[in-house]
This record gives sequence, structure tokens and C-alpha cells, in this order.
Amino acid sequence: MSQPTEKKKSLPLHFQILIAMLVGTAIGIAVNPGDDFLTRSVTASLSRDGNSILLQERDSETNDTVYTESFPSASVFADSYPKLAEALGDSDSRELEVTNARARFTYSMSGVQITWQRSHDGVPAVSRLNSPGVDQLPVFWQPIAAEHSSGIASTITTLAKSIGDLFLRLLKMVTVPLILTSLVTGVTGLGSQGRFGRMFGRTIFYYMVTSLLAITIGLILVNLIQPGTGAILPGGGKAIEPASLTLVEILYQQINRLIPTNPFASIAGGEFLSIISFAIMLGMFINFVGGDHGRRLAEIFESAFAVMMRMTAWVISLAPIGVAAFMVYATSTQGLGVFRTLAWYMLTVFLALVFHAVVILPVILRVFAKRNPLEYVRSLSPALLTAFSTASSNATLPLTMNCVEKRAGISNQTSSFVLPLGATINMDGTALYEVVAVLFIAQATPGFDLSVAQQITVALTALIASIGAAGIPHAGLVMMAIVLQAVGLPLEAQGIIIAVDRVLDMCRTSVNVWSDSCGCAVVEAARGKMRPPGVEA
Repeated sequence: MSQPTEKKKSLPLHFQILIAMLVGTAIGIAVNPGDDFLTRSVTASLSRDGNSILLQERDSETNDTVYTESFPSASVFADSYPKLAEALGDSDSRELEVTNARARFTYSMSGVQITWQRSHDGVPAVSRLNSPGVDQLPVFWQPIAAEHSSGIASTITTLAKSIGDLFLRLLKMVTVPLILTSLVTGVTGLGSQGRFGRMFGRTIFYYMVTSLLAITIGLILVNLIQPGTGAILPGGGKAIEPASLTLVEILYQQINRLIPTNPFASIAGGEFLSIISFAIMLGMFINFVGGDHGRRLAEIFESAFAVMMRMTAWVISLAPIGVAAFMVYATSTQGLGVFRTLAWYMLTVFLALVFHAVVILPVILRVFAKRNPLEYVRSLSPALLTAFSTASSNATLPLTMNCVEKRAGISNQTSSFVLPLGATINMDGTALYEVVAVLFIAQATPGFDLSVAQQITVALTALIASIGAAGIPHAGLVMMAIVLQAVGLPLEAQGIIIAVDRVLDMCRTSVNVWSDSCGCAVVEAARGKMRPPGVEA
């Protein structure tokens, strides 16, 4: 008689993800090209033709054209290069002193990109030339690109990016149906309108308080450390242009998104605010209708939610592969050199995020939820590590829900309501980051000093921006541009923030997810419905 086979125990998921992160980081650092820039000797000039302005750069030895950029009007030129526009004045032409002119080639599945960095009369500039192939690059760069063709480092980086993107697409695939089914199930499970109103009020109150605490920490640390004092802002990417709307108008648009004109279109387009509001209303009216119709609909959504959770569990099992790929890509493209750039600014953001995540939120968790912070963070570690590697709280949502329910013992009624709402409107890390970034730029701008009243204005605007950021591409950066303009700071300085944004985005996304998860425990405790960790609802 054959003996029953014993099921082999696998390594816990959080250990798998942690190992994947370490391995991915090591591979990324190993293949990172470092500062493999090609130094060029370049001359440059500005010339005016009517109201248009031409920037032209030539190789000092061959006189071949390296780069040209044409501006249709003086105002457009002034927006891109305000200091050069001031230096040109009313002149028809001007020679520019060019220093630190260097280029780097990056190869990917979509082609080749040249990152061209230099300074014009001390003003940093960065341009990127993209092409599907070497033979379609500008003539000057073709032979140079052929000499510096794609190697093993570019191949590994491209492969890692492709694998990571596939994993991210899988996460996004289950996110929308998971939000819809979980919210409807959660609201119908609450039953009466009074119970729903109490949970909604507690959830919003928690999110507002933690966001304000995060902003306060950012304000205190950026004023204590003064990371921008004496800093020389190096060249970065091109700044995100703000919308032609005021902050109030943009927030009004966000409120409009709460009411979808076509719920199915919102679901297809992944408009999270619209999906959340529709799901909440759908669940409420299923309860209002009640009877056989309401019961049947509730059962349908419960069944759909069970299927989505099973599908999510399968996607989560692939997390170590996706996380490793993302870490390879992040470290191979950014490298350790990014940490040497703007070190004090990054340190300020990092310390503020750590203080909020390690001190403020655990205290709230211990006092109001009566949970052990160490045990709770251990339960959430797979979600936190995935949030760090993907830098996307929405994409991490399925894993967060799985960890909160299966590992931390939070009921589905609480998690299915609190987490989707938090992934959209609760952005502690983002609000903190925007405050530090704007004040850093203010400190680094000569002759500019924000008063206490202006700093409070920046803080309140960052709070509103963090709530209204969902649904806008590069929302945090767009809202930051509006804040910069509101207090009279140079918009081009935002390019510096973008240059190191990926690294900080990974950190603040983890804080956002951690805050959402702590909110689940706090709201659950307020409902008086605690279960032992590991016990399913």
C-alpha cells in the first residue's frame, strides 16, 4: 500500500519576494553601465528669425550638426530656457559657451535612445533623441551609435523590463474587476445605510488625519535639514507642464469623475474614482431593493469576487519573478549614481517617509487598532515589497487585499471597502513628497524664501493634490507644477525632481500602501470585528 505523499512546504511568499529583490538588485548593479557617457566638444548658437528662435549645436572639430531645436515663438523659448531667453534679449544671434557636453546610448526593444546632456552658459539642459533603429538617427549620431551598439547589459535590461511589464499587466488585469466585485460585496455585506455611513466616515477621517501628519513631518524635516540651501540644481528631464486649469478647476473635474456618464466605459478605461463611486452606489441600492432580486444580485457579486480572489492568488504566486525583473530594470538603468545626485534632498524625503511609516503609523496601529506593528508589517510584507518594486499602489491592490484578509485577519467587509478607496485617495507618501520637493526647490532658488504662510499654503495644496491626484497621468508631478507656479518658483527646476523620481516613487508608494493597510486595522477595530490573523472570514 503506497504511503501518502507529504506536501512539500514552500518558502513563505514574503521571503521569496525579498530574495527576488536582492537578486534583482545584484544583477542590476552588475550589468549597470555606470557613467558610460561619451564626452563631446560642442559649440552652440542662438539665432532669431522673426519671432521664432533656433538653437543649434555643432561638433567643434567637424562642424557637423549635433542637435537642433526650433521654437515657434520667443515665449515658447522663454518657457523652456528662461535664463537663455533673458541673455539673448532683443539680439538676433548669440554664441553660447557649452560645457559638460556628453551623451549616453540606451537600447531597448523599441529602438535606441540618446540622452544628450550639456550646459549652455551654465544652464543645464537634457535632450533625448529616440529612434526605432540606428540608421534612422540624426546623421551625426549614426556612426557613433554603431560603434557603441547594444551589449549584454542592454539585453538584460530590456528583457527585465519586458518581464516586469508582463507581470504588471497581470496585476492591472485583475485590479478593476477586483475593485468592482469587492466593493459591491463589501457594501452589501454592511447591510443598513447607517453601518455604511459610519464606515465611510471613519475611513475618510483616518485618511485625512494621516495625510496631515505626513505633511507636517515633511515640513518639519525639510526646514531642519535645509537640503536645498547652497545646492546647485543639476540638469534633469524636461519639466511636466501644468494644465491650463487652476487647482480648483482640476479638483472640480475630479469631483465630476465621481459620477460616470457611462459606468461600463469607466470600467473599460480603468477610471478608479468612477468605478469606486458606482460600485458603492450599486451595493447600496442592492440593499435598498432587498428581497429575492437583491439577494440574487448580492450572490452573483459574491461569486464573482471569490473567482477574482482565486485568480488574484495565481497572479500573486508570480510576484517573485515580476519583482526580480523590476529590480533588475530599476538598478540597471538608475544605478547607484542616482543616490549621489541630490543626496540631501533624497535623504530628507527618505527620512520623512521612514519616520511616518516606522513611528506615526505604528503608534496609530497600536493605540487605535490594538495590533502589534511588527506582526502586522510581517503580514503585509509581500504587498509592501511588491509596492516598492512596482511603484504602483493600484497595481499592488490585489496583493494588498490578499495579505490583509488572509495573513492579517481583517474581514472582507472592511478590506473590500477601505483598500480600494485608499488606493485612490489616500496618498500619505505622495503628499509628504510634494511638500519636501517644493520647499527644496524654493531653498535652492537664489533670492527666494517662502514665508511660513506660504509654506502652509504649499502644505494644504499638497494635501488637496494628493486626494485629487488619482486618474491623472503623472498626477503628482502635474499638481506639483501648479504649486510651483502658485508660489512663483521656476517650473524648469521640476526637471531635477523628475530625474530621481523613480527611486523616491518606490519609497512613497510603499508608505501609501502601508497607510492603507493600517487604516484597515483601525476601521476594523472601530467596528469591533477583529479576527485572529490567518483566520479567513
